[in-house]
Amino acid sequence: MRLKNLPTLLFIIVVLFFTGVMTGEVLPYFKFEYADGFLGTKPDSVLQKVDFQWAFYIHISSSLVAIFAGLWQFWPFLHRKYPKLHRQLGKTYILAILLLAAPSGLVLGYYANAGLPAKTGFILQSILWWVLTFLAWWEIKKQRWLAHTDMMIRSFAVTLAAMSLRTESYAMYYFFHTKPIETYVTVTWLSWVGNFLIAEMLVYIGLGKRILAQING
Repeated sequence: MRLKNLPTLLFIIVVLFFTGVMTGEVLPYFKFEYADGFLGTKPDSVLQKVDFQWAFYIHISSSLVAIFAGLWQFWPFLHRKYPKLHRQLGKTYILAILLLAAPSGLVLGYYANAGLPAKTGFILQSILWWVLTFLAWWEIKKQRWLAHTDMMIRSFAVTLAAMSLRTESYAMYYFFHTKPIETYVTVTWLSWVGNFLIAEMLVYIGLGKRILAQING
């Protein structure tokens, strides 16, 4: 294995591990026991709303699909050896977000705990997620490869906000001993804003160009 491929391999391993953990967290919700986990933090007035119920189950399912499908888009080997699979996974990623994950996230944002600061954070995240993913699709339709790659980096960074949210929540609560409400409101914003800023930095230093160079090399 080439040393230059090591960061990509480590990235894939970390995201796959998180996807496995998230799958383990998501599956119990399909027992439809509303007192469990995240749903246990919601009042009955919210849990009984049909739009919240649909949005929740659509979001947790389609977000996992988006994470798994999007991960492989940044592996040049897959693009070179299996271009059809790359395209199919890319279509799956884009459709999962545009039609399911982002719209359902917008609904869940409206019902977020901790009032207006959290609601605003989640709603803006869903809007940005949809826009970035749409632009990634638009750029590939126009065959602007670099613009597409850069936009996919930004989109997937927001997709991984779920991973950042849990990691940052754990760090703030156990290492900085923040109160639960302080932790929740902070990571509501930090998880996706921080990821987006990292994506911008990666685009600025030319990650998209490097990915394309490896694909075409």
